[in-house]
Amino acid sequence: MTPTLVRHHRDADPSAPADAGTRARDWAEIQERMLAPLYEAVYDRLEVGAATRMLSLGCGSGLAMLIAAARGAHVTGVDSDRERLALARARLLPGADWDDAPAHSAQPARSRARLLEDGGAAASGADGATYDLITVFEPIGCAAGDSEGLVPALESAVPLAARGATVVLTGWGPPERCATAAVLRVAARLAESARPPRTASGGWRPTLRDELEEVASRAGLKPDGSGRVSCPFGYADVGSAVRGLLSTGLFDAAVRATDRSQVEKEVAEALHPYRRPDGTVWMPNVFRYLVCVT
Repeated sequence: MTPTLVRHHRDADPSAPADAGTRARDWAEIQERMLAPLYEAVYDRLEVGAATRMLSLGCGSGLAMLIAAARGAHVTGVDSDRERLALARARLLPGADWDDAPAHSAQPARSRARLLEDGGAAASGADGATYDLITVFEPIGCAAGDSEGLVPALESAVPLAARGATVVLTGWGPPERCATAAVLRVAARLAESARPPRTASGGWRPTLRDELEEVASRAGLKPDGSGRVSCPFGYADVGSAVRGLLSTGLFDAAVRATDRSQVEKEVAEALHPYRRPDGTVWMPNVFRYLVCVT
């Protein structure tokens, strides 16, 4: 089935996040590419190529898989977000009809890709082969509880990997190295105004030191190196920046606590220090990755 793709619009209920299709599209069109330097740095370090069998947990709309497939890797992606997964299918699978697909999403790359909803045992290799690389490219460390579901997901995925396979975890860098942290504090402040307090769960909080190592330890993985990558967030204008940032989900608690129009207004105001004379928005950030072995 061809996925239905919709453009940005406002919901009737201003206290709710944007509809799932709109947010997934904003993520794919605006925000996801900001992490491309992270994907490339990891693939360069691990020499991802034709011999690689990769399982991508939380694959989103598939850009990281597309880049790996372009290097010759055989990739399987798993995600619980149906809208993002639909966009990933449109990018990677034969017969997709998406006129905005990147030019390098050619048929040879698509033929090496597989996408699954919520994985589990179904994520085992299509031909029974085990994976030698498991990636988690959805950065953790910026929202309360954002790593809670990761340990069980890793525990389910590791048995599908070869002995000594590589697992890569990613997270936000220190707040002082991430300009976007100043904007994300808007999410924390607005979410804290929620009543009852429980609605503020999942809001932004400062990145904790060694958070990736803690997740690795809980999942029974052995750290084997790490790295930091510059991933500046650049947008054509403030409107695009607001849409991209809200597509991350880091502002959902703030929207529930107030309403979307207020969040959009305050995020736009927080972006002013990062506007350039030509109207573009530029925020330097650093992301971190941890290489582990099973």
